[in-house]
Amino acid sequence: MKVYMAIPGVLMALLFAASGVAGITRGWVPPRLPTNRRPVHRPRLYGWGQLVWAFGMLWYVVFWLVLTDPGIRPWGALFSGALGLTGIILMMMGQYRGRNRQGSGTVSSGVGSARREGP
Repeated sequence: MKVYMAIPGVLMALLFAASGVAGITRGWVPPRLPTNRRPVHRPRLYGWGQLVWAFGMLWYVVFWLVLTDPGIRPWGALFSGALGLTGIILMMMGQYRGRNRQGSGTVSSGVGSARREGP
């Protein structure tokens, strides 16, 4: 195991996980630098993205740096990469505004939406 590579990876993943938990529970995201990222409009979704990315990073450290079986290491790295990409996509979705469901102008076809006429 390469400790000098595992320790920074674990520390970075824990920092992202702590920030993700703060985003989910309190709606807090790290402050935005001038060229860092767009403003976050949905902090809870952004926090879930950070948490998924951190979990993927921890899996990467476990599978690539800790385990020595050459048959399972590529699959673990592939799985952790998929988790990391999913987290990045969730963080990107948190930067966009959600749809405004009120005032869409559509009428639902559920019970009570039809207008009665007659006696």
